[in-house]
Amino acid sequence: MFSSLISKLGTLKPCVLCESASVKNKLSLCIDCWEYLKVEPFHIIKQDISILATTRYQYPINKLIQKFKYNHQLQYLKLFSDLLDQLTIPNVQAIVAMPISITRLHDRGYNQAQLLAKIIAKKHRLPLWEPIERIKEHSQKGQSRTERLTNNIQQQFRIKDKQGIKYRRVLIVDDVVTTGSSIQALKLRLEQIGCKHIHVICIAAVE
Repeated sequence: MFSSLISKLGTLKPCVLCESASVKNKLSLCIDCWEYLKVEPFHIIKQDISILATTRYQYPINKLIQKFKYNHQLQYLKLFSDLLDQLTIPNVQAIVAMPISITRLHDRGYNQAQLLAKIIAKKHRLPLWEPIERIKEHSQKGQSRTERLTNNIQQQFRIKDKQGIKYRRVLIVDDVVTTGSSIQALKLRLEQIGCKHIHVICIAAVE
């Protein structure tokens, strides 16, 4: 399917992964690299929440996400957009990006989940809704699964004072889901302001 799609498109450009092969203008990877990524969308349950991921958090997608997230390698955004295109977006009223703290935003320069959420919102003509803020954030890198789960992450999320319009059916977008504790904390806050149907998608998830 991927090769037939390539043949229908126009201008050639380098593959964002290997940089040597050429791909057509609306895609980011050559056929070999696409197969190398082992893109296999799947559902996984974390904290009793069903999450739809484009692929498993494994090499090489984990390294690409880390570069995108920590090293300002924004050229991978198009690749992640292509991966998200493999998912069926549920019938929702708004898109909610996993928030990051102001401190983390200043350090990183951007919220990687928000960049992904904006792409989905624009493509599906949905509003990007930000009713929840993250007031503090502890790095989970290097922590064990138990440490991540026991960290009182619920206190990191706070409902914003001014809500305006509210939506009942929303889609949470994140880059990576590990234990699902952040997703659960955000979901609980959304439920507190009236959300009834909350779906979750991400680029990659840890099994």
